[in-house]
Amino acid sequence: MKRALFPEGSEAAASRIKVSPGIVSGNHVFLTGMTGSGADGSMPDDLETQFRQAFEKIGLVLREAGLSFGSIVEMTSYHVGLSEHFDRFNAVRADYVEEPFPAWTAVEVAGLRRKGAVVEIRVVAALPGA
Repeated sequence: MKRALFPEGSEAAASRIKVSPGIVSGNHVFLTGMTGSGADGSMPDDLETQFRQAFEKIGLVLREAGLSFGSIVEMTSYHVGLSEHFDRFNAVRADYVEEPFPAWTAVEVAGLRRKGAVVEIRVVAALPGA
């Protein structure tokens, strides 16, 4: 059984590109990759703002499933310019992840779908008892 997760205000944008921000399947929640765009779709020039907004959007989907950042078991982040901003990204990431820390892979990419985005983060979270 699968169940889609749509935090308030996300359904229209997600429907346009035929994606669920998150989906519950079995004992896990799988999140679509999140960039740091604002609620209005704009992409901030400030990298730390992008990073924090991406994590805040992840938090919205996790809360929709009744979960927190402590539920994350796996994280993959895709970066344009990884070596230039890794330390800043990791410092922001550290404000959100909880022990036991999730497995994490950071991947350098040539580009992302959202113009101006330098990071896209996807996570898998475990439901209680998983």
